[in-house]
Amino acid sequence: MIRRTMLAACVVGALALTTACTNGSTGGTGTLTYMTFETPSLNSTFWNDSIAAAVKDAPGVKINRITSPSTDRDGYAKQLQASGQFPDLLQSITPSTFAGAGLLVPYDQAWVDANFLLPQGNALKGKVYIPPTNSQIIPEVFYNKELFAKAGVEPPKTWADFLTVCEKLKAAGITPMELGGGDPFAASMPLVGILSADVLGKNPQWLQERYAGKVKFSDANVIAAVEKYRKLVTSGYFDEGALGVKYADSITQFTGGKAAMYMMGSWFLGSVPKDDADNFGAFPVPTADGSVVIPFAVGGSMAISSKTKDLDGATRFAQAWSLDPGNLKALIESDGAFPMLKGKTLDDYNVTVSQVFKDSFAYVTDKNTKVAAIGWASNDDAMPPGLNDQLYAASQALFTSADVKGEMAKLDAAWDTATK
Repeated sequence: MIRRTMLAACVVGALALTTACTNGSTGGTGTLTYMTFETPSLNSTFWNDSIAAAVKDAPGVKINRITSPSTDRDGYAKQLQASGQFPDLLQSITPSTFAGAGLLVPYDQAWVDANFLLPQGNALKGKVYIPPTNSQIIPEVFYNKELFAKAGVEPPKTWADFLTVCEKLKAAGITPMELGGGDPFAASMPLVGILSADVLGKNPQWLQERYAGKVKFSDANVIAAVEKYRKLVTSGYFDEGALGVKYADSITQFTGGKAAMYMMGSWFLGSVPKDDADNFGAFPVPTADGSVVIPFAVGGSMAISSKTKDLDGATRFAQAWSLDPGNLKALIESDGAFPMLKGKTLDDYNVTVSQVFKDSFAYVTDKNTKVAAIGWASNDDAMPPGLNDQLYAASQALFTSADVKGEMAKLDAAWDTATK
């Protein structure tokens, strides 16, 4: 359980929420700035309590928390870097976006090896910039069992079956799929799932081959995969106003029974209503032949800036935060994180989780085809800086535009520019 500690005053400004926290020691070389973000599950209370707990295990460290004004953590970090305010610690950023510019310090490999199940799970060229504390499936297809029963359908195995399920749901007067199209990352979930399953599922080295110039987004197999997303749109399987729905509202609408399915990262598990958890299930994005492909990402906690004036303090705080069982328990229960600490099973965290969480976690531990979740990898399969945002933007554009080849050509051009 996270230890509850009263923190110093919080000041809410136009760009960020700031919290100062200290363990009362006068040691250290100053206050460290820690960039976080907030979601319905990872709210201000979670961050404040987790900081207070870690500070107790890092004597002399003082923390000033700033919060990204949106879920675009990379974008906010870039903004801060451009204005000379790059934080000492940055939560859940994409390391490849910043490591190449020398802005991050890698963790001690011996410490990483000693504490995590997949020590190289999010490594970049062998170096770990964010401790691999947890993993996610990005995305799964969550579904409402009552609405499935009403339409007389079962979770599909193949893509053809999936389309049949969508059509039967629509015929029963049920919106087949929820989409938080107003937030780019949420809008991208169906496309991320389809590309990961169809393209990377058949060629797990696709992203490395894209770096080598051997494949392109404009290739026929990628175009065919994107056309499957367009089929979902043009068939009316999403609400027509989906581009106006924010991520937080999409959660509320899906859990409230407004749609039967929801393609979202496994962090949605933290938003499953506890009093109605048995009504929700999950299955992988279906493939043409029914093979199970899991778009997998090893996430983690925080990166350490190479510009920090207190590298020792930043490292001690980051390590304490990353290994705190209270934080991991909270992340499992509130954000649907799959823990990756060495020597522990799910039961060791003394967590209360739903059956859909257990079923989803089984995809992580089972033997199946695991591929990078395109646009979400933080290891060597991470796309070049800026490409994640381009992919998310393409997802929004393709909700109203049939120009699949044009959007994929834009991604190729952006990739080539970013890797020159």
